[in-house]
Amino acid sequence: MAASRSSSAAGGRVSQFPQFSRLFQRPLVRRLTVAATAVGALCAGAAYAVDGAKVGVNLPLLTSPFWQSYNGYIPKMAKTLGVDILAPVNSNQDPAQQITDISNLINLGAKGLVVAPLDSAAISRALDLAEQRKVPVVAVDVAPTKGKVAMVVRADNRAYGTKSCQYIGQHVKAGKVVQIMGDLASVNGRDRAEAFRTCMKDFPNLKVLEIPAGWKSDAAAAALDSLLSANPDVKGIYMHAGGVYLAPTLQTLRRKGLLFPAGDPKHIVVVSNDGIAQEYDAIRKGEIDATISQPADLYAKYGLYYIKATLAGQTFKVGPTDHGSNIVEVSPGILEDQLPAPVVTKQNVDDKALWANQ
Repeated sequence: MAASRSSSAAGGRVSQFPQFSRLFQRPLVRRLTVAATAVGALCAGAAYAVDGAKVGVNLPLLTSPFWQSYNGYIPKMAKTLGVDILAPVNSNQDPAQQITDISNLINLGAKGLVVAPLDSAAISRALDLAEQRKVPVVAVDVAPTKGKVAMVVRADNRAYGTKSCQYIGQHVKAGKVVQIMGDLASVNGRDRAEAFRTCMKDFPNLKVLEIPAGWKSDAAAAALDSLLSANPDVKGIYMHAGGVYLAPTLQTLRRKGLLFPAGDPKHIVVVSNDGIAQEYDAIRKGEIDATISQPADLYAKYGLYYIKATLAGQTFKVGPTDHGSNIVEVSPGILEDQLPAPVVTKQNVDDKALWANQ
């Protein structure tokens, strides 16, 4: 595991604790009194961080089966890890509301936060507030572009776009491919979109058409309907998030008479991202071909794990972990634990190790 106990309390060096340095400029009795107070405060703070800290959990939305699953794992993992959580709050896909929600969690006494940012840039306001109040934050699923976090728990989203592109490129020889994108204000949406476009350059016989749907199912449905009316010869579809795009995509294909099972010459190759049970059912039926499984269970587990470790004074470093992932520095000062996210197809869709099959 790439976690180590913080060295800030080791060795008793006065230079690390300015409150002690100031003691030696005061009379002896005064020095002894203040020293006892300072030592007591440090010890009490350390004990509180380990034993009494409430953790606030912020959810980005609950209309997606993926986030519903994540929300279901939170209390289970909290119990397993011994983390005392406040009731999770749902920001309902509103970045401004998310900032308010995080402020409210801090005011309710949260000493640590696990947050899934909706907007990679806007979340910095909430992160700045948390830093001012000395409340550490672990980000889940989305990395902030600025602001301080103890860790980002996330799979490699560029790999999502690349793996999805490669699957389509291997199964579609020529024609038009639709990319239904997430919110490009989110680093997840940007990473998946950019990686997919870059990879598609390796398949010159494929033409990419794009739908900016902003993680909204109604926007995806309306735009896909219009696009298919103008381009009924589409051969492939890549969805950034099955949790919000699977149902409207299948409904639109069915309504337009374009939903043919895998193996049929008229079948449109569909690749998704999330790894929810609904996608697995669609793979079994031959409606879609593959998905990338985002580990909702591990997001909950390691989001809570890292905030507990941070509150206990642990720090982390780049390198392999003991749970099959790697910690990388994605930008100066921002560490990310990149959890594994396997490709799921008809060949392994029934694997009991996949979280959506458990």
